[in-house]
Amino acid sequence: MPAYDNEGATISMEDVRAPEAPITISTIEKELIARRHKQFKSQKSTVASRKQQAVCVRRAHKKYGTTKNPNIILDGLNMTVPKGTIYGLLGASGCGKTTLLSCIVGRRRLNSGEIWVLGGKPGSPGSGVPGPRIGYMPQEIALFGEFSIRETLIYFGWIANMPTKEVEERIDFLIALLQLPNPTRQVKNLSGGQQRRTSLAAALIHDPELLILDEPTVGVDPVLRQSIWDHLVEITKGGRTTVIITTHYIDETKQADIIGLMRGGRFLAEESPMELIRRYQGESLEEVFLKLSVLQNLGKRRRSSILADVVERVELPALPNPAAVDLEEAEIGEISGEFGDNVSMSSRGRVVVTPELVAPIEAMPPPEKPARNMDMYIPMKWHHMKALIWKNFLSLFRNFGALAFIVGLPVSQMIFFCLAIGHYPVGLPIAVVNYEVNSTNPLCEYNKDVCPQDPNTYEWNLTRFSCEYLDFLSTRQSNLITYPSKELAMAEAEKGKARAVLVFHSNFSESLMQRITDPRHVTNWTVKHSDMEAHMDVTDKQVEWMLYRDLQLAFMDASEHLATVCDLPTRIMSIPVHFNKPIYGLDVPNFTDFAGPGVILTIVFFLAVALTSGSMLAERNEGILERSLVSGITGTEILFSHVIVEMLVMLVQSAVVLLLGFLLFGLTMKGPIGWVICLTVMTGLCGMTFGFVVSCLCDTDRTATYIALGSFLPMVLLCGIIWPIEGMHVVLQWISYFLPLTLSTEGLRSMLQRGWSVNTPTVSAGFTSIAIWIAVYLTTSILLLKFKKG
Repeated sequence: MPAYDNEGATISMEDVRAPEAPITISTIEKELIARRHKQFKSQKSTVASRKQQAVCVRRAHKKYGTTKNPNIILDGLNMTVPKGTIYGLLGASGCGKTTLLSCIVGRRRLNSGEIWVLGGKPGSPGSGVPGPRIGYMPQEIALFGEFSIRETLIYFGWIANMPTKEVEERIDFLIALLQLPNPTRQVKNLSGGQQRRTSLAAALIHDPELLILDEPTVGVDPVLRQSIWDHLVEITKGGRTTVIITTHYIDETKQADIIGLMRGGRFLAEESPMELIRRYQGESLEEVFLKLSVLQNLGKRRRSSILADVVERVELPALPNPAAVDLEEAEIGEISGEFGDNVSMSSRGRVVVTPELVAPIEAMPPPEKPARNMDMYIPMKWHHMKALIWKNFLSLFRNFGALAFIVGLPVSQMIFFCLAIGHYPVGLPIAVVNYEVNSTNPLCEYNKDVCPQDPNTYEWNLTRFSCEYLDFLSTRQSNLITYPSKELAMAEAEKGKARAVLVFHSNFSESLMQRITDPRHVTNWTVKHSDMEAHMDVTDKQVEWMLYRDLQLAFMDASEHLATVCDLPTRIMSIPVHFNKPIYGLDVPNFTDFAGPGVILTIVFFLAVALTSGSMLAERNEGILERSLVSGITGTEILFSHVIVEMLVMLVQSAVVLLLGFLLFGLTMKGPIGWVICLTVMTGLCGMTFGFVVSCLCDTDRTATYIALGSFLPMVLLCGIIWPIEGMHVVLQWISYFLPLTLSTEGLRSMLQRGWSVNTPTVSAGFTSIAIWIAVYLTTSILLLKFKKG
């Protein structure tokens, strides 16, 4: 009969070395097949038979990539692990072992096919998978480096809901069994082999029903390796515990009850080690693996003459087919293999020498149903939260440098802001050229008896008014530098040595007096010489605006002083606008009060982002997060445990920022202090949830840093922190209102400077906005943690 390769091409039976004699089945082989048929005899319910196995995988398909260019990891794989056995999973790197184990423990889902673990489907309610029924040791260490051996085992024992006394007893037993050092030693100070043994102890601590060990004996000396195997054999004797183990030491798996040889996403064989060696007449399991691998390749095109030579030289025995035995039996037992009783039914690429009659294959099971969104809202378990909160506190306080940084950073940021931002610039250099002062009278003196003697004529005795003006200007803390000529002063200003140049003409006071007393006969020449020339450096807008303000206010002060001296109403010398007491705010506003609310919320928000994103990423990159999830911890529990611990840290940060701002530096606060604290804490919580999103989205610390820093500047620029929103482009105004800190900053500013309560629309909008963003970020984090690949 023809055979088919993986791609469906027909191959001649000449490509396979046919036996010289007809295929015969020896008496021993018949007895073996009969025993296997009896063991796996069909039952009325295939689901019931699958539930009886520790692990049962049927027609597992798993692929990544696109539909046009898929990367197939598992290709119709079948696997059966009876209860109470040690199952050795062998295969080269990249053959799909890790993906298969991830599907078994419920961390990944198949594209199609089904998996039964301990009688239930992984992830289904009540299955206990992921959960305490499984003990999982990943290939990486996946432990907390700052924890001691005892603390590590206590953490995993508490996750499994073990009493502390029982945990301590198991710790003593495992330390003796695995020859671990002093249990108070930190994991990061252990050798590589000791760390792997500690990782194995964490998987054994709660005596699970199914133990999955990925390379547990790497870096372990032979004596201890044998001791570990003896313990695994001992715990499986009673039939309660099942062990699945992967290892690079192929001969080591001779102690396993069953081994599965995996290659290219399929099983080549699934049988006891000695039976494989006997059946394929090999000297070792490596030789058996080679023969089966070559047989798998027979259905493919000859890739090279070397491969062809290998195929010609490998001798394979005649392979009996159990499906041909006992043909009168109506139902054939469900086992993993059809190839010599030990090869997966779905491994299509193998050449099978069989009679015309073959066992019927049951219909393909339906694809697994996708996870429901409601599955993530599982009630949190107290023992999980206890272990997670204890772990988070211990991790935080073990890293004293990070803790000092977390507390010290908001202190330094608030001090720098209050000391550096919003204060009036002093000592600004102003070049003065006063031609009213000449060489004969170099002193800048003016006549203080300027009032008119005859009130009907208003003849003022005004001389050198420029000197009086400069006196008032100097009180505004400007540094006046006198120059003899305008050309020299301009040259110095062009060199950056002066922010402005003031020029008074020689007849400035006389022309000004004429302009005031006889405006109907004033000429253009008089107007020009009564003006003070001001040449300013306007490259710095804030400095230019403040100088412009000082020059005007100094002139108003000098004019009002003249009116006061002459017993005249001061308002006749001022502009015809009267500024009353401000409705809200200070009589002399400052930029510190304007920017303060936004800076407070920004500090609290982004410190929380850095804290949460860093801690979550560290756990994920070290494999701790994955191991905790396999132990039954849910994403919701992980998030809320971080919220509880980091909320306390954030409360300390918020208290430090508020105390420094209001008590030490005197920022304006007229509103209800309780609501101010509440809005600040909610903003920190929003930052924490945003940090969770960043950590779930990113795979590396570098990417998370880029996102956090990249979001900082838009927040500061677009949220009305350093510039009013009304001054932005109309499109940016709409974008700004949808950012987390915009409405909350305006709400906090209204409470602090206007004294508004939470009932006002502006303040309530700030609270509503930040609450919505918290819900959005938190939900996104849970969804990403549950569904994001990897």
